[in-house]
Amino acid sequence: MTSNKSKPKLKLAIYSVIVIWVTSGEPLLAEENEPAEIAIGERLFLETRFSFSEHSSQRRVDPVTETTRTTSGSLPGPFRGESINCRSCHLVDEHGAIASAGNRTYSDFASRSPVTRRPDGNGTSSRNALQMVDVSIPRKYGLSFHYDGEFVSLEDLTRATLTGRNFGWLANEKQKAIARVASVIRNDDGKGELAKEFGGDYATVFRGTDPALANEFRLPTRYRIDVHKATDQQIIDRVAELIAIYMRDLTFARDDNGQFTASPYDYFLKKNGLPAQPENGESNVAYSQRLLERINRLKAPKFVTAGEGTFKYHRQSFVFGQKELEGMKVFFRQSGKRAGNCVACHVAPAFSDFGFHNTGVSQKEYDGIHGSGTFAAINIPGLQERNRNYSQFLPATAQHVDGSGRFRSPASKLKAGYTDLGLWNVFANPDMPKPQERLTAFMCAQWSKQQGKEKTNCTQESLLPLTTARFKTPLLRDLGHSNPYMHNGAFESLESVVAFYVEMAQLASRNQLRNAGPEYRNMALDSSDIPALTAFIRALNEDYD
Repeated sequence: MTSNKSKPKLKLAIYSVIVIWVTSGEPLLAEENEPAEIAIGERLFLETRFSFSEHSSQRRVDPVTETTRTTSGSLPGPFRGESINCRSCHLVDEHGAIASAGNRTYSDFASRSPVTRRPDGNGTSSRNALQMVDVSIPRKYGLSFHYDGEFVSLEDLTRATLTGRNFGWLANEKQKAIARVASVIRNDDGKGELAKEFGGDYATVFRGTDPALANEFRLPTRYRIDVHKATDQQIIDRVAELIAIYMRDLTFARDDNGQFTASPYDYFLKKNGLPAQPENGESNVAYSQRLLERINRLKAPKFVTAGEGTFKYHRQSFVFGQKELEGMKVFFRQSGKRAGNCVACHVAPAFSDFGFHNTGVSQKEYDGIHGSGTFAAINIPGLQERNRNYSQFLPATAQHVDGSGRFRSPASKLKAGYTDLGLWNVFANPDMPKPQERLTAFMCAQWSKQQGKEKTNCTQESLLPLTTARFKTPLLRDLGHSNPYMHNGAFESLESVVAFYVEMAQLASRNQLRNAGPEYRNMALDSSDIPALTAFIRALNEDYD
C-alpha cells in the first residue's frame, strides 16, 4: 500500500490469487474476480468512522492513530488525522518499505495495541493483536476466536469489536456504538476516499440495485439491505457479516487441493514427495506423527537451496537445509532425547491445534514484576465465588458494566493481584453463553489428557481451575510478520521464545509452574536446540501481502 499525503492510498484487490503447481515445482499464479461481498467487507474493515472518537459533533483527532506504536518506538500512523479502524491493529503493507518494520500478517508492532483513553484509564488493549490470516480453519471442537475463546464466530467477534473497548466504547455504551455504526452507513455522502475506491455511498452499495454501480461492488441479493428501512441492529449485523466474509478470505497460499505451497518448508515437502496434508479421515495429530516417521526414513533428503525460491518481504534466504531439517525433527519429536514436543500444540499442516494451553507466559510476566513465586500465591476464586462476585473478578460486560477485569489485565507494579488468566475469564462465564459447550468439551478432554484417564463427570466447577492462564495456540506460519510474540507481546525474537520454553519446561519439571500444561512433561530441550528450532520455524515464512 503506497502513501498519499501521509495516508494509505487505498487500492482494491480485484483479484484473489490461486497457486497452481506445475511439474517444475514452481507455482503459477492464476487470477479470478473477487466477489463484491469481499470487496465491501474490506471497505468496512478500513472504515475509520465507527469509533467512539467519531460519534459526537465535537469530533476530535484520535491520538491513537497518529502513530503506529512498536516495541522500540513509533512510526507515522497510516490513519493519522482519522480514528481507529480494524486495520489500525491488523496491518499488512502500510510500513512494508521501512526496514525496521516490514509487512504484517494482519497484526501490528506493539506488545499491546493502543486504544483510546476513557474514564477506565486503559491506554492499551489487554493483549497483543493476533494475526488474522487463516483464522477460520476448521477444528475439532468448533471455531473459537480471541486468545480466551470468547467468540464462536467472526460475526460475533466483529460486532463486539465495533461496539467494544478497542474502538473506544465502554461496556455501558453498546447501544450508542450500534447507533454510531448505523448512522455512518445511512448518512455516508459518498465523498470520502473509501467511497471513491469502493463504489460510492453506503446506502447505494448496500441496496445494490443502482445501474451505475460497478459489478465488482454489486452485492449479491442475499447481502443487500435498504439502510433507510433497516433497524440499527440489522445494519450492524450486515456490517459484521461482510467484514467476516472478508476475514475468511485471508489465507496463506494453497494449491487446488488445499495444500500450503509458498514457504521453504512446503517446497521441501514437495521436493521429497512427503505428504503435505492429512489423508481423508486422518487427524492432524496422526498426520504429524506419520510425517515425522517419513522424515526419519529419508536416506538422502533433497534440500531447498537458494535460487529455487526468493523472499520479497523477509530478510532471509529461501532455503530448507540440514539445520532446518534438524529443527523439524526436534519440533515434531514427542519423547526421548531432544524432544521439543512443539507439535503437541502446533500440529501440522497449519501448525496450530487452535486449543488453549498454559505455557507459563502470565506467570513469567507476573513474577518478573512482583518476585519469584508470587503468581503461584495469587488467590484465584472457585466458580461459585467468582460468579457470585462477578464485578470483583471478571471483565466488564453489558450485564456487568463495572467488572474489574482484574484477571484479564496486564501485570502491573501498581496493581498487585492483577494479571491475565486467559481462558479462565470466559469459561463458565454466565455473560458469555455461546462458547461454553465447545469450551467444556475441550477442557474435559484436556483433563483426561492431563490425568491419563477418562473423566466422566465434567462439571464446570471441577474444570475451572484447569483453565488458569490458558491461551489459544497461534499459527506458526509466517511468524516473521507477526512479532512481538505471545498474548502479551513479551518476546521480540524467536530465539527468546524458544529460550522461554526451555526455562518453563524446567520450572514445570520442578512443579514450580502453576497449572503447568502436560505438554511440558515430554519436552527435553536445552539452549543448544535453539538455532535449529528457530531455523525450522523461519522456514515456515512466506511472502504474504
